Amino acid sequence: MRAAMIRGEAELEELLSRPTAKVVAALSSLGGDLVVLGAGGKMGPTLARMARRALDQSGSRARVVAVARFSDAAVRTRLDGAGVDTIGCDLLRRDAVDRLPDAAAVIFMLGAKFGTTGGEERTWATNCYAPALAAERYAGTPTVVFSTGNVYPLMPFDGGGALESTAPEPIGEYAQSALGRERIFGYFSRERGTPTVIYRLNYAVEPRYGVLVDIGRRVLCAEPIDLAMGYLNCIWQGDANALALQCLSLVRSPPLILNVTGAQTLAVRELALRFGELLGREPVFRGEPQATALLSNAALAHRLLGAPAVDTETAIAWVAAWLQAGGATLAKPTHFEARDGRF
Repeated sequence: MRAAMIRGEAELEELLSRPTAKVVAALSSLGGDLVVLGAGGKMGPTLARMARRALDQSGSRARVVAVARFSDAAVRTRLDGAGVDTIGCDLLRRDAVDRLPDAAAVIFMLGAKFGTTGGEERTWATNCYAPALAAERYAGTPTVVFSTGNVYPLMPFDGGGALESTAPEPIGEYAQSALGRERIFGYFSRERGTPTVIYRLNYAVEPRYGVLVDIGRRVLCAEPIDLAMGYLNCIWQGDANALALQCLSLVRSPPLILNVTGAQTLAVRELALRFGELLGREPVFRGEPQATALLSNAALAHRLLGAPAVDTETAIAWVAAWLQAGGATLAKPTHFEARDGRF
């Protein structure tokens, strides 16, 4: 894909929510409304918009219902303007969840990661209790559950990354509670027959947020880049959205587990050096890469759903141009360098 500069947030969000032909095909047979739970976060708004656009292209009159607390009212306004129905809801309240509309399919995106240290109880409630309420409310309804590669142990950097068959060994309470979320949905899938995909995502990126923004911003600001977690995977957020929606065609009971990320193992040092070339800065490093890192192998997802459309070099170029132009960011570091599971 040609790495033309992305000019502003409106153009960016159009790009991130542009459905592929495979997404249109996957949603054309939905047969009813799609409910997106936890749609107010970093990915939810563009995923909901992509679903709406895909349904429109297929000629479907089904609704896309985005459910969240919507602490940022502007996000809700933009979704309403894009034809997405929105519902303000605290997904930790049983009475509120019980009043949510029926659905033909559900995408569950709610999760807590940052602020876990010192807020462990709320992290566990968000990542385990809210899933229990949702899984009970939508028992039997096809569901794609967002999870994370953090459930895996750190893997050798030259081994290709964790497979879906790799036994979970979550490090820290965020990763432990994320595995708890998976277990809750797995229980309801087996006991209530809910067709499910567990969507283990490693590092969706776009110009306002993600590991590439973290690395590029540090290069731009001459801040040291810690190399201890010396390798990573990432995937363009638009591709991550598309693959998640396509997963609705793969749901089953017991759940199908899918790793979702890019095809490459990326070296943090090499990423920083490339940003340095594009930004005209010399990266500053500290430490040395360890022999292991948080890495996933997404070959199964690529075989079932197709490879990501946006390559790493294009994503880097987009992020670098965005940062150099002073584009807005979410100012939420990923802490990808943490090896102790503390966020």
